[in-house]
Amino acid sequence: MADWQEITGGVTAPKGYRAAGITAGLKPSGLPDLALIVSDVEAIAAGVFTTSQVRAACVDYCRQHLQSKAIARAILCNAGQANAATGSQGVSDAQESAELLAKELNITPELILLASTGVIGQRIKMDALRGGIPKLVAALSDTGSDTAAGAIITTDLVTKSIALETTINDASGGLRQRPVRIGGIAKGSGMIHPNMATMLAFVTCDAAVSPHLWQEMLSRAADRSFNSITVDGDTSTNDSLIALANGESRTPAITEMGAEAEKLEAMLTAVCQYLAKAIARDGEGATCLVEVQVTGAHDELSARQIAKTIAGSSLVKSAIFGRDPNWGRIAAAAGRADVPFEQENLQIKLGDFLLFENGQPQSFDRAAASAYLKQAAAGAYLKEDTVLISVSVGNGHGTGKAWGCDLSYDYVKINAEYTT
Repeated sequence: MADWQEITGGVTAPKGYRAAGITAGLKPSGLPDLALIVSDVEAIAAGVFTTSQVRAACVDYCRQHLQSKAIARAILCNAGQANAATGSQGVSDAQESAELLAKELNITPELILLASTGVIGQRIKMDALRGGIPKLVAALSDTGSDTAAGAIITTDLVTKSIALETTINDASGGLRQRPVRIGGIAKGSGMIHPNMATMLAFVTCDAAVSPHLWQEMLSRAADRSFNSITVDGDTSTNDSLIALANGESRTPAITEMGAEAEKLEAMLTAVCQYLAKAIARDGEGATCLVEVQVTGAHDELSARQIAKTIAGSSLVKSAIFGRDPNWGRIAAAAGRADVPFEQENLQIKLGDFLLFENGQPQSFDRAAASAYLKQAAAGAYLKEDTVLISVSVGNGHGTGKAWGCDLSYDYVKINAEYTT
């Protein structure tokens, strides 16, 4: 049983946070396109960003600020223009965005973190942003998470939001415990692949955590969530995972690993995994979520590498869309993951169907296995719509998971017409 419960509220579920999302005129569609998350007090900030050599101005801005001082009060996100590959003018636009918001919030620009999403090569529409920021600040609400979640999406079909609550021992000792909450929102649908997984995610927490530990927790959580999903093998220029912890739960500060730190990190990982799976399921043109579980590897890293290779295989993804239980594609993907194992130890299952064991094909009901894939495509969103691929490669202790989606005709259509 999980040591927490799901609650409502998204990024405003933790104490001391407000959020808002408005239509500022950045998107040609006229849909909401400017989001803001604000902590009432200074919060410890951590981030994980794209590994691309071509980065958006907001990514470099955040990295520099977090390296200087891991504290923030606000996260501003615009949708419509990625402000990536926009040169020195893009850098100036990012800086001005922070300065405009800082003035409106009456704080210093150094307490603001930035994110952008949209078409690469397009600068932020600064006139629209200048006019939108006062309206955005005026719209801030302690129930504003849903509007913020709606303002950061682009090709997403649904918004992505989650909040969890656990309890942590009070500083006074004894049996008294206080609630601690973590909330998150995310966007992502296409250009999804590890390091980072081409997405934006914002996490809020009301626990008190030391800066170095919060960053370590977030990095590990990212590896087990956003860095373990794939839709199309493409990573982007703007990927950002930003997490704030403001201490407003009034629980004792967590400064090193121990029981309470492990509980908090497990809940943080659960939030990130939920959002990551929501992104994978919302992959452009997707009809189902694919979860790959790998066991028997030498270590967790090796298991995750095999799982990610299978989840990212275009051939595996196409077979799932075609409802074809073609285990040979799964075996081939596992074999090219650059992780050593003996093929006679390989076992492959699709749901409850054993397809391959001890390096040998197994007899199975192909029609029933195909029906399993069809059933997942018709299942309830993020509940009964998951295709499970289980792979064992030996007797090692390493286990890992990765998530993806099937590859449909619509993926090509969506991306062929993206800017036209």
